[in-house]
Amino acid sequence: MKKFLLLFSLALVLSSCGSIETYNEAVTKMHPVEDLHEDVDAVYKQLKRLHPRLYQFTPKETLDFKFDSLKTAINEPMTSRAFHKELAKVTKFVGQGHMSVSPPSTRFDRKERKARLKLKFDINNLETEYLDDKLFISRARGNDSLLLHAEILEVDGKNPQDLIQKFKKTIASDGYNTTFHQRVAGKRFFGYYNQDIGRYDSITLKLKNEDSTFIKKYKRIPKAKKKTEKDSVKLDSLKKIKPKKLTKVEKKAKKLKAKKQRKDRQKYGYNYTTKLNNRNLSFVGKDSTVALLKIRGFSSGKYKDFYEETFATLDSLGTKDLVIDLRDNFGGRLNEIMTLYSYLTDKNFTLINKSEVNSRIPILKMAMSNSNSIATKAVYGLLSPVVIVHNLLHTSKKDGQLYYKFKAGKEREANPLNFKGNIYVLINGNSFSASSILSTQLQGSNRSTFVGEETGGAYNGTVAGFYKIYELPNTKVRARIGLMHIDSKYKTEPDGYGVKPDIEIIPTYQDRLNNIDPELEWVLKDIESRKQ
Repeated sequence: MKKFLLLFSLALVLSSCGSIETYNEAVTKMHPVEDLHEDVDAVYKQLKRLHPRLYQFTPKETLDFKFDSLKTAINEPMTSRAFHKELAKVTKFVGQGHMSVSPPSTRFDRKERKARLKLKFDINNLETEYLDDKLFISRARGNDSLLLHAEILEVDGKNPQDLIQKFKKTIASDGYNTTFHQRVAGKRFFGYYNQDIGRYDSITLKLKNEDSTFIKKYKRIPKAKKKTEKDSVKLDSLKKIKPKKLTKVEKKAKKLKAKKQRKDRQKYGYNYTTKLNNRNLSFVGKDSTVALLKIRGFSSGKYKDFYEETFATLDSLGTKDLVIDLRDNFGGRLNEIMTLYSYLTDKNFTLINKSEVNSRIPILKMAMSNSNSIATKAVYGLLSPVVIVHNLLHTSKKDGQLYYKFKAGKEREANPLNFKGNIYVLINGNSFSASSILSTQLQGSNRSTFVGEETGGAYNGTVAGFYKIYELPNTKVRARIGLMHIDSKYKTEPDGYGVKPDIEIIPTYQDRLNNIDPELEWVLKDIESRKQ
């Protein structure tokens, strides 16, 4: 058995080395026209087979024409990256923000990966936003904190406005929505820039801060060596200072403090990169009596503990007004928004309908995708009897359509600690996926006042849930295909738009410079006017 495992491991290593070389050759070479046409047909075939709402926003005849036109337009060899850009301009017409195609990058062997782990790239300390046709730094960490709100005039000599327009041609949103395009292009600017030009190790920004214009260059550099406890002891010994010995009581207190910090970080969904909690409760307004629940995403942390603590606090304080900030919340777990909504209603509810699918075994379809490793597929192969039974128990057929039932599709009771006061929800174009589903539920049940901008996620549902990541055979471009249509019982007309605010407020670049939050300020003024 040991010999078998040793030989298997050796075979994996050797095949990995060979596959890296083969893969890198495939993603860097010029692909012949026939191979590019084959990849166009391959991705469309996968969409037809797996996507449950393929023609919801673009009729079949029109989508057929667009894919055929793409093949006609490809009449000379292309690299994988160039092909990706043309393909993305077509797949965006599927009208589903979760459906995307991404270009491949060259892969590194183990030695190269290890070397890169020792480098840092401080461009990752910057976050950006795009307002009033200006790309600017919305958040800066570390030594770059002084760059907050600086306008980016050039990126490697390129105009950021032109780049944003270029990126928007390949960005898909749900339905006919447009607020998502500009918002996400601004928020994830450097990610789209990486997709556009490929992996880069240096970048030059021309910045404007108040009245000064200056150049800032970034490149990958070695990380500073972390100081260990041994280093501290050595330093202390050089200074002839003996490190203080902790007593048993002090050691225990230190351990308990560290344990509490870990527990709190799990509860709040602490992000070690951004140094921000995923979810926070604070109190704002004149007398700090208005509760502000900021949720940056529904994807991390032990949310049940957080919401239980939060609404117990609101109940004990007799809080009358709650503001839920879902701006720039790209979504996450259905179970989390189901839990949150149970604290926002006093009635039994069902968060989502049964989800339309094209297969009785969607999880196995996802697992056996050609983009997954041999090891992953081997594990799922061994577990396939269990996975298949699980899938079959969760799927049903009605009027010729297959449906999958999530846990969030079952009827739930309102939580006894449910909030009974006034609710305001702040939204923008980056309020997407699960945050849009929650917004639909709140607006459809007339439970809250919405302030801000139309959500990027559709009111009438989205195709998401589980995904098949399909790698095209020749170019290695990857297509991310949602397998389930997820929607609330509430619907609006016309189809294809997001949750629209009751009060539309679009912030400006000047608001950011002046540290003004116009959406929140409107809410606080409205609350004060009701008290008078």
